[in-house]
Amino acid sequence: MKYKFIEDPGHGWLEVERLEIERLCLEDQISRYSYVRGAKVYLEEDCDAAVFIRAKTARGEPVETVSVYQENTPIRNYESWGDL
Repeated sequence: MKYKFIEDPGHGWLEVERLEIERLCLEDQISRYSYVRGAKVYLEEDCDAAVFIRAKTARGEPVETVSVYQENTPIRNYESWGDL
């Protein structure tokens, strides 16, 4: 499965399905620096994306990414994972 890695001039996020976070039992390992909009979670690149990738890799599930650059991404305006 391919995942979008969305970046703007200052940061990047890995876009994943919230159900996948739950399936991997990672809810308590995601920081407030990741964001949520609907069924999508945007995992910040420094820690949270790595937590997700390690969990997938440990299960033998490869993670392929495709990079998407957005000069003005709306992700920073989404609800913080920490506010859920």
